[in-house]
Amino acid sequence: MKPSEFLALAEETINGYRVTQQDLKDLITAPPSQLPYLMAGASLIRERHFGSGIHLCAIQNAKSGRCTEDCAFCSQSLYANTDAPIYGFVGKEEIVQNIQSLPQYIHRFSVVTSGRRLKRSDVEELAKAFLEAKKGNVRLCASLGSLNKEDLFLLKEAGLSRYHHNLETAPSHFPNICTTHTFEERVNTLRAAKELGLEICSGGIFGMGETDEQVVEFALTLRELDVDAVPTNFLTPIKGTRLGDLNGPEPMRCLRIISVLRYTLPSKDIIICGGREQNLRELHPLVFYAGASGIMTGNYLTTKGRNYEQDIALLKTLNLTPRGL
Repeated sequence: MKPSEFLALAEETINGYRVTQQDLKDLITAPPSQLPYLMAGASLIRERHFGSGIHLCAIQNAKSGRCTEDCAFCSQSLYANTDAPIYGFVGKEEIVQNIQSLPQYIHRFSVVTSGRRLKRSDVEELAKAFLEAKKGNVRLCASLGSLNKEDLFLLKEAGLSRYHHNLETAPSHFPNICTTHTFEERVNTLRAAKELGLEICSGGIFGMGETDEQVVEFALTLRELDVDAVPTNFLTPIKGTRLGDLNGPEPMRCLRIISVLRYTLPSKDIIICGGREQNLRELHPLVFYAGASGIMTGNYLTTKGRNYEQDIALLKTLNLTPRGL
């Protein structure tokens, strides 16, 4: 593609054009020398839809370890040999305290639990926490596995507005990453949440051996499901997991993937989460200029992240602001 063609494609996308599979193949395979033009188009799309407002979300690991699923990247799996923390559901009081202590610039807060599905009694406890802890403009999210509609409805009535359930990778690559449940099971959970009127947040992890074609396949799958937000992670290899000996993706690869997602999902939040610092290294501030409209701030599930103040300072340096302030 010529340099001008990237911006032309971005303008078409802003005006309602849906990029094709061939468009995305051209973007994901563009020569390294054209990455600045690819990013410029993605940044333009992000700016037109979101302005300078950046989504900030934070999470709480509310139940850790002993997961029965065999996801190849996960330190909390029973199939992994790691020192990931192990504890049961933390209970209402701790969740309420965490929500009520959030700074005002956190846009969303998500409660995350390990395991295939959070049991009903814990779902009920979480619903009580949501009812008690409602605070200002903070929107409540949860990532609790393959919940049924009854559990999802209970949480929605308590204040849940968005459900998170990652697809993790492209359908064709999923069997290489997880064998204890299917890709279709994950899709069904997302559809159940959407049918109840919840927003859905679904993305995955890049750097797990997927091909360029599978990056495109994954992006188009997310578009087909009409997800509202795409948490975008880059593999942080953890010793003792099946992917522990891999290297995470290079910084320029990360930026390219973010841009491809932005062209595919022009009006959806693309939120950079795990692996931001480790894989992008000195280039991690450029995620916004690659098309990202949000970041997860604070710690991740079992790995350290940046503190809130560091990310607020970063946004200020880039003349960006937390959304809603």
